[in-house]
This record gives sequence, structure tokens and C-alpha cells, in this order.
Amino acid sequence: MTAAPEIVLDGPAIAATLDQMALAIATKFKPSTPVALVGIRRGGVPLAEALGARLSAQHRRNVLRGAVDITLYRDDAATALPNPLIGRSDIAFELAERVIVLVDDVLYTGRTVRAALDALLDYGRPKAVSLAVLIDRGHRELPIAADFIGLSLDTEADARVEVVMGPEGPERVELRRR
Repeated sequence: MTAAPEIVLDGPAIAATLDQMALAIATKFKPSTPVALVGIRRGGVPLAEALGARLSAQHRRNVLRGAVDITLYRDDAATALPNPLIGRSDIAFELAERVIVLVDDVLYTGRTVRAALDALLDYGRPKAVSLAVLIDRGHRELPIAADFIGLSLDTEADARVEVVMGPEGPERVELRRR
């Protein structure tokens, strides 16, 4: 039986965390540096939108935004996805000479990020790639680390961390222990 979820972050805490992440991104990259946010479909897309809105409103930094679908780039696609639902990637800008900040909701094993890097490189070669995640829960299987982390959360390997999205973006982060 699964226990009731623990609310790790609520709406106001997520908003404050995204504000801090936007500040960190604005601080790391000079205003003259061309930066684009690319959300990893599904959970990373609304977070990339939220970070982009904050960079524009609070830091006067207009950044391009895009989305990448990793379905066909997963290392388990052949075995875990007999009937894959392929989403749309939307990168309507050149990557060359641009810093790309990949955005995702939860960083766990690193396999999703690896797949996103493969998908991204099909669109070109960016100047650099950084990673922003709302939650880093550890348990990496690949040598991948985030540059911008909203919250590092110690979890058991069999726990589940979910960013619950609403119509306006992320509403809460739930931790379900088994």
C-alpha cells in the first residue's frame, strides 16, 4: 500500500523557487549572451515557460523558448514503449552561438537528460548546454548534473516525486514513499 503523498513544495514555494532559479540564470549569463530555454516534454515545458516569463519580467531578459520530445531517443524505447505517443519538438531558432538551458521537472537517473541532449543535437550544435531542474532527487545512473536546482531532495530509490501541473503551471510537488 502506498502512503498518502507528502507535499514537498506548494504553489507559493514553487513560485519563490522559480524566482531564485531565474535569478541564478540571469546572473550566470551576461545580458549579451544569447540564451534559449528548451523544456523537456512534458514536465519541463511549463517550467521553461515559467522561467522565461520570470527572466523577462524580473530581469528584462527576453529568451527564446522551445520544447523537445525525447520519446524516440529513450534508451528503453524499444522495450518499454510498444506504442509510443510521440509529442512535438518545437525549436524554431538556430542553436549555433546560443546557450541552451534544458529545463525539466525532476532529475533522477539522468537518462531523460541524456535523451534530451541527443534530441537537441539533431537541431544543431549549441555554444553550450546547461541544465535547470525544479527537483534533483539523486540516484543518478549516468554522469549528469544540473547547473540550476530548485530543490535537492533525498529520496529512496523506490519513492515517486511528481510535479503536479495545473492550468497555470506547477501547483505542487508530491513525494510518495512506498
